[in-house]
This record gives sequence, C-alpha cells and structure tokens, in this order.
Amino acid sequence: MSVQTDQRPGTDEGEEQQAQAGVQELAVQARAAARALRSATTATKNTALERIADALVAAAPQIIAANAIDTQRESDAGMSPGLVDRLRLDEARIAGIAQAVRELAALPDPVGEVVRGQSLPNGLTVRQTRVPMGVVGMIYEARPNVTVDAAGLALKSGNAVLLRGGSAAQESNAVIVAVLREALESTGLPAAAVATVDPYGRAGARALMRARGLVDVLVPRGGSGLIQTVVRESMVPVIETGVGNCHLYVDAAADLEQALPILINAKTQRVGVCNTIETLLVHEQVAAEFLPSALAALTAAGVHIHGDEATAALLRADATFSPATDEDWGTEYLSLDLAVRVVPDLDEALEHIRTWSSGHTEAICTTDLRAVQRFTTELDSAALMVNASTRFTDGGQLGLGAELGISTQKLHARGPMGLAELTTTTWIVQGDGHVRP
Repeated sequence: MSVQTDQRPGTDEGEEQQAQAGVQELAVQARAAARALRSATTATKNTALERIADALVAAAPQIIAANAIDTQRESDAGMSPGLVDRLRLDEARIAGIAQAVRELAALPDPVGEVVRGQSLPNGLTVRQTRVPMGVVGMIYEARPNVTVDAAGLALKSGNAVLLRGGSAAQESNAVIVAVLREALESTGLPAAAVATVDPYGRAGARALMRARGLVDVLVPRGGSGLIQTVVRESMVPVIETGVGNCHLYVDAAADLEQALPILINAKTQRVGVCNTIETLLVHEQVAAEFLPSALAALTAAGVHIHGDEATAALLRADATFSPATDEDWGTEYLSLDLAVRVVPDLDEALEHIRTWSSGHTEAICTTDLRAVQRFTTELDSAALMVNASTRFTDGGQLGLGAELGISTQKLHARGPMGLAELTTTTWIVQGDGHVRP
C-alpha cells in the first residue's frame, strides 16, 4: 500500500503556500468524491464498510508496527500514560474498531429519511429530507481510532472526509488511511472520499481551516487548546466538541453498593478519554459510610485524590493526597487523578457542577425520583446519567455505531455525533403547475 510522505519545503512561507495548494487540491478531489457518494446506494456503502472492516483486520500487523513507532516516540517524549494508552493499538483494539465499522453497516442509512412532511391545502407536497453535508473536515490528536470512525461515519452518511490526525499518530494514520482508500477503490467508490492532510503538518491544519467553500463543516476533537484554536481561527463552520470535566454525584438516597462500581468504572476503566469523571461529589449524610471504601478502592487502583478537608479525614494512611484547589475543580486530568468534595445537599452539588462543568457529562447515583428530576432538568450538559457510569457517553455505547466526537455546543448537534449529525436537510416541494398567488 502507498503512504503519502511529508514534502514540506524548509521555509515557513513555502510551507504555507505548498500546504494551501495541496489541501485545496485534496478538497477539490473530496468534493468530486462527495458528489459520487451522494448518489451511492445504501447497499454500495454497506459493502464498502464491510470491506474496510475486513481490510483493517487483515492489515493489523502493519498498523500495529506503525503504531509501535508512534507510541514509543510519544512515550519517550513524556506523553502521559493515559494519553499513550489512548494512542495505542493492538489486535484486540483493531478488531473492536473493525466491529464498530460492521455495526455502522448494519445501521439504517440516514440519507433520504423524511424528517417531516405534509400535504398542504393548496395541493403542494412538502418533505424535509436528510442529505449529506458534503465534505467533512476533522482535526484531532493522538487517536488513530478516530481516523476509522470518521471515515466510516462519513461514508455511511454519504460524505467525503479530510483528516488531520496530528504528529503523535502520524505513522498509524498513514497506514490506516492507505487501507481505507484501497478498500473504497475495491468497491468502486472514489479513494478521494478519504484523505489526510497530515503530510503538510500544522500548515495543513491551517489550510483546512481556511478551505471555506470546499469544506462544509469542520470538527475538532482533542484538548481544550486544539478545540479553541479551531473555533477561533477557522473560516469553515465548526461543530465544537468539548473537553470532559465530568462529575459524579452520590446523593443521600443513593444505593451505595451500586454507586461504588459506578464510581470505579467512571474513573478507572479508561482514564485518557473525555467521558471519564474528574470530580466526585458526595452528600454529607452518606460520606462517612461511602467514602472510606470508595477512597480505598480508588487508592488501590492507583488514583491520586485531590480532596477537601472532609475527604482528607476519611483517607487511608497509604492514600496519595493533595488538598483540592479551584484549579482541581476545573481540571480535566485525563489521568489517575480525582477531585473529591463532600457537599451538604443536592443544591450545593448542582451549583458546583454548574460552576465547574465543561458541559459534557454528569452523573447522579440516587433512588430519590425528585433528585433525579432536579438533576436532569436543572443541569445543562450534553449527557446526563442516572445510576450509570459516564463512560456510556459514547456513540457506540448509545447505539449510534461510532461517533465523530461529543458535541458540547447547542447548534445542530449535541452529545455523541453519529450518522444523523453528519447530515443536513433539503426541502423537497412537489407541485402540479402551482404558482404563488
């Protein structure tokens, strides 16, 4: 398989010019590919997805070898263990990625779905129908699985995709994109439907952000710095994804035996992802009963506690602990760190979350229906969990197949972005010689 190589010239001006020209050419090719995908049948798209899944499994040795280069380089450079884990691919993860692609193939095709429609008194028939966006751009960091997720979602929803996966995963992404393009061509679909601007480095990302008119929508996925840079600088419309400063609140009426495994799962199942909790809030009425065992389990899992005075008083001697500050309440750790606070009541828990949340996911453990009602109506986050781990805020877990990201904005898409969120709508109005009086 062929892999694009970095052809950037040495001067900054030359780098920018070459990136601008190169990305524009890729975008023009992507628009042509998007036109072909727009009319592709569901059967054709599903066949392509099945071949992509098979090709990924077949190419696992090459992908893993390339990924080993990336993970070793980034580990040596000081990347945190949680982020290295997010970057790492092995046979099991590649098999899981391939299975997610097959699950996408099994999902209903959103293209052509009638969102609403009616026959008007004057005889006109009106239908608002889902259609592809066109060309979707993705800028993301250290997540080679997103390369496949983005391509699969774009294909099933009839879009072409331009990818900027970042230097941390450059070897992995180069091999994966080559595999995807070959699989598309084997189905008779244009390889240009999936392309990467990675050979142009950061200049390629800037060129992608300036490709208004060629790229229809841009989705950033990564840390706060990356997301805010894209939001500020992009000339292409942006769907903003958010960092995950997520909270779990254990209420006075919680089933504590149920709450403990939810806490451990939400914090430790995979720490380097945005739906991991970063703050635990516990009602003071159950703190003395719940926190000693909870903190012991967290300590056993290697979690460093950043807590208030009430939390410190309940710690085991072997716990690692730092007094919590405002910085802790506002931090997305993406590591084995957790901020813990004892609160006097539900009101204070809600106020704390409203103050510090990034609007991603919040969870409550309680058997009190009034507390559930208040939690789910008074908080304004993209996802709210009741007696369930925040780790379920995921397109695959919520039945959407894969996801392009978790949108924390409120226009068009919010929460996990699946197939429907990669479509827009067209109004189809059918008449019989109608003219407006």
